[in-house]
Amino acid sequence: MSEKSGSRTRRILKNVVVSVLVLGAVGGGVAYTAVTAENADRTAPTVAWAGPSASATPEDPAAGFQRGRASTPLSKLLLPVPEGHVLGSDIEGYGNDAEVSAKQARALLKLTGSGYYGKERRAYEKEVDRLGIQGMAMRSYADDAGTYQAEVLILRMKDKTTVRKFFDVRKKISELLELRKGPKIKEYAKNSACFLGPEPEKPKAHKRGQESPDLQDMVCSAYDGEFMITVRAYGSPPFDQKAVADLVEKQLRHIASPGEYV
Repeated sequence: MSEKSGSRTRRILKNVVVSVLVLGAVGGGVAYTAVTAENADRTAPTVAWAGPSASATPEDPAAGFQRGRASTPLSKLLLPVPEGHVLGSDIEGYGNDAEVSAKQARALLKLTGSGYYGKERRAYEKEVDRLGIQGMAMRSYADDAGTYQAEVLILRMKDKTTVRKFFDVRKKISELLELRKGPKIKEYAKNSACFLGPEPEKPKAHKRGQESPDLQDMVCSAYDGEFMITVRAYGSPPFDQKAVADLVEKQLRHIASPGEYV
């Protein structure tokens, strides 16, 4: 690869990573939007969700649905809803527990290249194809106390080396953007990194005199083999960074032992 071609590839890959970094998960700011809707007739200071309306019996085919689906190899890698949590709000367009095919996952990433045109757009899409995306699974979680919600996304790629490079570039971009560092996940310090979004602003009053909650967000990236993991969490102050880091750690442990519920 020539120096010029290599530079272009790095630039395009950087934009792919930036796009995914900004989105955090497919839903982007869904959790934030859910509790800060313009002129919403409520003043909820925390993340809210609707709990299950009924409980399945052991004989019911839907038994255990509260912990998340595990009907495919990729969905089995998503952390079953741990104690003290429930399935969270819907990730826009996908529900709160979903999986998309390799083709759909590639299409979603290609949509982030909408700013490219002509040759650059085609080159961008080729770089997405070269990531070797095999599929993507996603699930949202909310803690029982109503203090935060997290969206977990697992992207499977064909090449382990590409996953590692993807993670490294993403981490470097976060540092270049001078994002505040989040808590370290000690057991996975080499293959994970967490960053905090901007400090929450003071609540803004709506036309009806109501206020939007000042939410903090945190994005964690990690990898394991051919899997890239993204966890984006939102919560109102005091934001429990450690609780989110614990969730990420449990997710990574689950990937190592997917047959064991945490």
